[in-house]
Amino acid sequence: MFRWAARRWMSNVPEGAVYGGPREQSLGRRVTLGQLRQKQRRGEAITMVTAYDYPSAVHVDRAGVDVCLVGDSAAMAVDSAVRMLKEGGMDAIKLEGAAPSRITAAKAIVEAGIAVMGHVGLTPQAISVLGGFRPQGKTVESAIKVVETALALQKAGCFSIVLECVPAPVAAAATKALEIPTIGIGAGPFCSGQVLVYHDLLGMLQHPHHAKVTPKFCKQFGHVGDAINKALSEYKQEVESRSFPGPAHTPYRISDADVDGFLNELQKMGLSEAATAAAAAAENVETAGRSSEDNNCS
Repeated sequence: MFRWAARRWMSNVPEGAVYGGPREQSLGRRVTLGQLRQKQRRGEAITMVTAYDYPSAVHVDRAGVDVCLVGDSAAMAVDSAVRMLKEGGMDAIKLEGAAPSRITAAKAIVEAGIAVMGHVGLTPQAISVLGGFRPQGKTVESAIKVVETALALQKAGCFSIVLECVPAPVAAAATKALEIPTIGIGAGPFCSGQVLVYHDLLGMLQHPHHAKVTPKFCKQFGHVGDAINKALSEYKQEVESRSFPGPAHTPYRISDADVDGFLNELQKMGLSEAATAAAAAAENVETAGRSSEDNNCS
């Protein structure tokens, strides 16, 4: 899968020694530009999902989705594009817009050896210019502009084009006119592939652009938001009732001898109440921390 990889800087202590649990599963196979072109030529649909963080991207990868689009690229120069690929571990960048300056930027980035995906139709980063989240290509002039821009981006060297919120006939025309794959979002079924946003298709009830609205073109393949809300509510209730964490989730132990030594040192420091609390916790971890509001850490 086209993807990004976050780096985590930490000590050389094995993570499993601290956190335990199952080992991280290996990420899926890498999908190349050539493989995307082959799928297009064979008439196979290309799958893409937009994710906004590392855990979401891992879920997308493990599901076998072809392309993971991480966020949206803001105004870019070649230098910033190079930095994004090197530091983010990405395979390509996506560049929105139909202005001549965007076409020029795409060409420059491609000539610098970086793969670029174009984006025409509704471009979320230009919503103020477009007058809000409005479909594009609904008039003759606007529809022709979508196709012309897509062709210009192809000429600039883009390997694929996202068509967002345009009528199906316009997307079909652009797809037929282009030699490179098109990825539709709210553009009907005639594109080379489809993309939806992770939050939207899972029914997570939130989205960086439209927190309370699911787009008309989005089918919710799950209602994960309900499960998330339920889990968070249960977590809150268990913390407030002090039933979490219980013995099963209090895994780190200290020997009786070290407890005695610890208590003695606390007494020497004049922390007799702290020593009493530690002794009670050592005797019965199930009741430690529940007894009074005096232990409130606020």
